[in-house]
Amino acid sequence: MENWDIYDFQRVSTGKTVARHDVMAGATLEDGEYRIVCHVIVFNSNDEILIHQRRPDKQGWAGYWDLTAAGSALEGEDSQEAAARELLEEVGITADFSGIAPHFTINSLNVFNDYYLLRQDVDLTTLNVPNDEVAQVRWASKDEIWQMVQDDSFVPIRRGTLELAFDLIKRRRTLERDES
Repeated sequence: MENWDIYDFQRVSTGKTVARHDVMAGATLEDGEYRIVCHVIVFNSNDEILIHQRRPDKQGWAGYWDLTAAGSALEGEDSQEAAARELLEEVGITADFSGIAPHFTINSLNVFNDYYLLRQDVDLTTLNVPNDEVAQVRWASKDEIWQMVQDDSFVPIRRGTLELAFDLIKRRRTLERDES
């Protein structure tokens, strides 16, 4: 059984956990209680995002396209460990996020949504896809992703979130060029 740690609004563990199946069945956390969900966005050198299509038998958003990897931090995991695990499980990419803060966090109803951005050209044929969670992967531009959101084939994401991720990775690329 998969359990998630519960935190207060300052990200301090409350010592409580909630079972995944309870939340998926509609149970809600109390006011002031939060869990952590990590999102990893891999960009290539053409400023496209590696996206994946969820398997048709997956609970929640079955068959929809999503960002590179996403999922809840498991009991005992911190955000960085969860991001690395989800990226490996969903697409087979190994990354070390230890010592790295999320590039941005969006707080939603009882969830800290941590976003990590990577720039890495990945040969799609080397990825561990399909697997138990992912049906297929592909690269997509910001406009393609937004069109998929509008067509209801991509998990709901706010346009501002997508714009922020692209803006931050572009700024990071400019800084890296300026430093070399």
